[in-house]
Amino acid sequence: MPTFLETDRLVLRPFTEADTDHLLALDGDPEVMRFINGGEPTTLETVQARVLPRLLHTHPCTGTRGFWAAEERATGTFLGWFEFRPLDDRDPTVVELGYRLNQASWGKGYATEGSVALIRKGFTDLGTTRVTANTMAVNSRSRRVMEKSGLIFLRTFTGGWPDAIPGSEHGEVEYDLTRTQWEQRN
Repeated sequence: MPTFLETDRLVLRPFTEADTDHLLALDGDPEVMRFINGGEPTTLETVQARVLPRLLHTHPCTGTRGFWAAEERATGTFLGWFEFRPLDDRDPTVVELGYRLNQASWGKGYATEGSVALIRKGFTDLGTTRVTANTMAVNSRSRRVMEKSGLIFLRTFTGGWPDAIPGSEHGEVEYDLTRTQWEQRN
């Protein structure tokens, strides 16, 4: 299977339909889904009909997918996924960064390691000029990853979520980083 990106400890590769069980386990963990939907597990039908097709989508403007299965390089263990997806299928310059990792991999720096590598690849190889990321304001772990990855707090906003979940009353936060800002630091 082709590799999209490797770091010291991670391999990011395209998803396949064979990843269904991995996704079901990941999205079946209430703690993983806490800041996504309040902790509700995703059903097999939803993984097959909605989640997997989204992860398998190739973006015409980059010729790549926007979601990457993350595996531990040393063992091949599935850890979760990273998102580095153009916000507009016709424009590769602005991308959204995201990540969803299983609990066993939390607190080990994988999210930051993968995010930093994707940001670097975007700015050096993919024509990215701006990276954006968002999460619930109360999701301090995800916010810390964004900050450690070099993204800068931009704003707090309230989204149009159809169902309120605990913490949503505090809104969402957006972080971003431009290529110019990244170049000045590096």
